[in-house]
Amino acid sequence: METIFSKAIGNHPKIKVLEFLIEGRELDYSVSDIAEGAGIGRTTLFRIWNDFVELGIVKPTRVIGNAKLYKLNLENAFARKMAELFDTLVIEPLNKRKKVVVKN
Repeated sequence: METIFSKAIGNHPKIKVLEFLIEGRELDYSVSDIAEGAGIGRTTLFRIWNDFVELGIVKPTRVIGNAKLYKLNLENAFARKMAELFDTLVIEPLNKRKKVVVKN
């Protein structure tokens, strides 16, 4: 499903991963969970993953068994600005819709 965020900036696998990480910015995920949540294949994610790590867009948080978990690095200026853009395009319009007052 295409969102207004992906419509605005593209539907590339990197955008899908970024959108997934932004939506769950408070949580950490395994690489497999990220691929599934972003709706892309693990092979595709492994092909682009090093860019996220090298640019500091994601940061490792902990290790559970053999799985290394990552989350969006909001200390990274790019990640922070993309999260702000997501909030502007997606979250703020939703909040405005919730403020509808029903009078009896």
